[in-house]
Amino acid sequence: MLVAAAPRIALGSPEFKRSNRAMFFGGFSAFALLYCVQPLMPLLSHEFTLSAAQSSMVLSISTGALALSLLASSAVSERLGRKPLMVAAMAIAAVMTLLCAFAHNYPQLLAMRALLGVALGGMPAIAMAYLGEEIEPRSLGLSMGLYISGSAFGGMAGRVITSVLSDHFSWRLALAMVGVAGIGAAIEFWRSLPESRHFAPAHGGWRALPAGFRLHLSDAGLPWLFVLAFLLMGAFVSLYNYIAYRLLGGPFSLSQSVVGAVSFFYLLGIYSSVWAGKLADRYGRRNVLWLMALIMLGGLLLTLSNWLPLILAGVAVFTYGFFATHSVASSWVGRRALSNKALASALYLFFYYLGSSVIGSATGIMWGRAAWPGVVAVLACALGLALLVALRLRTLAPLGQAEK
Repeated sequence: MLVAAAPRIALGSPEFKRSNRAMFFGGFSAFALLYCVQPLMPLLSHEFTLSAAQSSMVLSISTGALALSLLASSAVSERLGRKPLMVAAMAIAAVMTLLCAFAHNYPQLLAMRALLGVALGGMPAIAMAYLGEEIEPRSLGLSMGLYISGSAFGGMAGRVITSVLSDHFSWRLALAMVGVAGIGAAIEFWRSLPESRHFAPAHGGWRALPAGFRLHLSDAGLPWLFVLAFLLMGAFVSLYNYIAYRLLGGPFSLSQSVVGAVSFFYLLGIYSSVWAGKLADRYGRRNVLWLMALIMLGGLLLTLSNWLPLILAGVAVFTYGFFATHSVASSWVGRRALSNKALASALYLFFYYLGSSVIGSATGIMWGRAAWPGVVAVLACALGLALLVALRLRTLAPLGQAEK
């Protein structure tokens, strides 16, 4: 029987260190497995005779399936618990990545990537709910930042591994190696994560979902955070989807490995997510969020230059701002939702990955029609709207001491 009165995990305790280590590996695995195919899109275009928009489906189909799976996973976790579902999600997704290396054709590859997305639905929202339940409120921003930093590291590592290995060997070997790394991450996650002490199984099951939807969608702040997730993630994925096409082509004509090295900018996210989490804990999320969105927009506009160093600087600033913004917004959801936190997190991430799928694919059409300026125009509109939403959230009244 779980003890509801058990103290929450405090900063500096052994459980705090274990939970943060586990969540770092969880974020690493989710982003590495999901986005390792992103730098392979030009190679898949060549091998399977695809347009940029068609090739983007190898990522969009996963994020779309993940978005839908998140909602079901939140209901399952309310009955089965947080940790078992997260461990299973990580293990299955890693195995599916390994199987992708043996796909005989593009439709088969898409089918396995869709199954990977379904499996990963059991990880991101449940991780956010676990942290919201188990970590003391004063340290939640730091813990969420560390989880997001693991995501940044995983996204970087997955892209670099597949870029280098595909350049020197094949994209199939690259995916196999990422799958093996994902299995290792799942084992470390299972070993390190403390068992839940504040989770209480819900008995409403699927019947409780409509009431949960109404509760969160009628809140004065949560729907705006969901819209923000859609816009920010859609912009972020789109930039990394098509920057490879730009840098591989003229006048830059960079190699696959060099283009993959652009993903090292994800390391900036490891710092910025923790930095933004600390700022949010100190000054309040409403006072920090809009500044992070403004940083993203500034970085995007720098990429319009034709001078390679300035383009790379723009990608770096954009990446820094994205992980900072996501860290602040996601931790705000955990504190704003006073009940059914898993569903609130699932809704946030539903829109997050839906934005990745919808905007990521739509921007591919603009790449085909207007190249990079067309991509930047779409993403600037998305980030402009995101900035307006963040400014709107700045006026949001807190629900109580727990949200401040």
